[in-house]
Amino acid sequence: MLRAASSTTLQAAGRALGRAVVAGRGCQRSFSVTSACRSPHLEYLKSMRNIGISAHIDSGKTTLTERILFYTGRIKEIHEVRGKDGVGAKMDSMDLEREKGITIQSAATFCEWKKHPINIIDTPGHVDFTIEVERALRVLDGAVLVLCAVGGVQSQTNTVDRQMKRYNVPRIAFINKMDRGGADPWRIVTQIRDKLFLNAAAIQVPIGREDELEGMVDLVTMKAIRFSGEKGENIVESEIDAPMLEECKAKRAEMIEKLGEVDDEIGELFLAEEEPSVQQLTDAIRRATLDLKFVPVMMGSAYKNKGVQLLLDGVLSYLPKPTEVVNTALDIANNEEEVTTKTDPKEPLVALAFKLQESPFGQLTYLRIYQGTMRKGEQTYHVATGKKMKVPRLVRMHSDDMEDVDEAKAGEIVAMFGVECATGDTFTDGKTKLSMTSMHVPEAVMSLALEPAQKNNLDKFSKALSRFMREDPTFRVGFDGETKQTLVSGMGELHLQIYVERIKREYGVECIAGAPRVNYRETVMKKADFDYQHKKQSGGQGQYGRVIGYIEPTDTIMDEPGFQSDMIGNVITPSWLAAIEKGFRESCDLGPLMEHRMSGVRFVLTDGNSHAVDSSELAFKLAAKGAVRQAMEKAGATVLEPVMSVEITCPDEFQGTVVSLVNKRKGMIEGSETLHGYVTINCVVPLANMFGYSTELRSATQGKGEFTMEYKTHMPVTPQVQQELVAKFEEEKLAKQKK
Repeated sequence: MLRAASSTTLQAAGRALGRAVVAGRGCQRSFSVTSACRSPHLEYLKSMRNIGISAHIDSGKTTLTERILFYTGRIKEIHEVRGKDGVGAKMDSMDLEREKGITIQSAATFCEWKKHPINIIDTPGHVDFTIEVERALRVLDGAVLVLCAVGGVQSQTNTVDRQMKRYNVPRIAFINKMDRGGADPWRIVTQIRDKLFLNAAAIQVPIGREDELEGMVDLVTMKAIRFSGEKGENIVESEIDAPMLEECKAKRAEMIEKLGEVDDEIGELFLAEEEPSVQQLTDAIRRATLDLKFVPVMMGSAYKNKGVQLLLDGVLSYLPKPTEVVNTALDIANNEEEVTTKTDPKEPLVALAFKLQESPFGQLTYLRIYQGTMRKGEQTYHVATGKKMKVPRLVRMHSDDMEDVDEAKAGEIVAMFGVECATGDTFTDGKTKLSMTSMHVPEAVMSLALEPAQKNNLDKFSKALSRFMREDPTFRVGFDGETKQTLVSGMGELHLQIYVERIKREYGVECIAGAPRVNYRETVMKKADFDYQHKKQSGGQGQYGRVIGYIEPTDTIMDEPGFQSDMIGNVITPSWLAAIEKGFRESCDLGPLMEHRMSGVRFVLTDGNSHAVDSSELAFKLAAKGAVRQAMEKAGATVLEPVMSVEITCPDEFQGTVVSLVNKRKGMIEGSETLHGYVTINCVVPLANMFGYSTELRSATQGKGEFTMEYKTHMPVTPQVQQELVAKFEEEKLAKQKK
């Protein structure tokens, strides 16, 4: 039986994931409605919100952020993502973003709504730029999950939901594009419950839909709210129209029932058939949202300027203040023991660098201040390197605009100039040795060979790659010693294409890119014993080392290689164990079939032998490598390929054609849904078979079909495919040797 990859368990874990999935130690967060810090200096923090806006691509995140900035007075004019004026949305500051109409980098801004400062990070929706969402959610206190009123829960929605659960981020769901034909908010609410396993309920009912959308009914206050004016700036509150009253009462009862399942106070009122007050409902929604037990669902149309102000009210009412978030760090001076940070500007400084960006003034480092105060001109301590450095300049970001500040206090998000560091590094003032753990970084799934078209541009080319690697942890650079080529790896074709284009635009270097390569892995499928003796005598001190044990598969095929010593006594001097482990891990870097990295394998040492004179670190390292080679012959070495979750949307008349194309590419259909003349097909397809699919899909559907895909896991290839891959690898290796 094939072992399931660990990532596939994420979707089946149900609501328990909402509180349990964590990327690693130090990332756990909980929420306290009563602030632990009661200093009068923290009053400003009690009104602050740090939020992210995340969603599937083309759900309207950047358009929503543009409206938020307009209504809060940060910008004077609204510009569309693909507007005719050619200006583009404020948060899409890169030329590439405005040309392609997509968000490539997360962008930070700050605004104020009803005397509450709000830090906002607008994130990309495309799966290739998922690291931008990952690092934003790592440092934010709350989030708005945007869904399309027609598309609903889509592939990247699932990914964003898992990221929010990984970092325990409370969220509001906002059903956008209620003005679109076929908008159905109740279908989307059902999808949130069934597909994301969230206890969600609408706290609004739309007044009209599609072209007739006028506003919303607030189910908490039971008031109708309409938007008028050229840009929806006028808000008119009134009583609910009689034809809508019964529907609103039913939806309010549903909301109270869902709340009663997770909140004791509302549960008691529900059982007693008593009506909760507006304040009781507001407090209960807030409590349940912060406890990750409930997701309030709001709705509107950012493009038509309806519902955005109510969403801002919801952010203030239901998402946490920085003082309510309990963050943990690791105490480096005390064996990495977990310590709770205090959101207090008087405490010793603890700040996390979560994003890097090159600018004309040097490296720009985005920071979340978790504790203490960072001041311009003061010394700061870089925990990873132990170096002290001066803070030359602090700024608040508004997309690509900057506002200089003299200090940043606990709970704030700022940027610092002129300090060399890496993503995930921690800064303190030297009074404490706390370190925030870094964010989860997904594996790269695709590589390609890249070189400058002109050799005299090699220096610029190297600088560009070095910079992009620092900025983006999912962009990796390697070197193929046999072909003498530079290899770049990333999250997909678009990810790598964007970097090739950026090298050309920002550094003036034309690049020659090879064909994309799939990042395979290798593993073992069964347990295999080894008993290997490395012995070499050539006069003088020789080499001797013997290792006995077995290699076995781990629980999941994507586990990192594991080393375990089950030896009884000291038949091998303990000092040689590190050399044996090193030999094993070096062997895992080059698998036995295609020299791809190995995963899901464990090396267990049970016995062995050493020699008082001839044994050495080198001897036991070579013995371990020999043992791996010996065991691999019997362990059923297997090639693993990246498998993608693919979502295809097309007119239902082309359903048969699209399904046959998926089958042709050895995909597996997982389900389909037809709505308003369009069919959405969910399937799983090997990445190697997806190259060129975009052109084929457009051709087969008269240009009306579109698809998105995201990495799901690595899975074993079929024996026939493995035979073909290994034969091709051997041919290429032989050809390189002849050169």
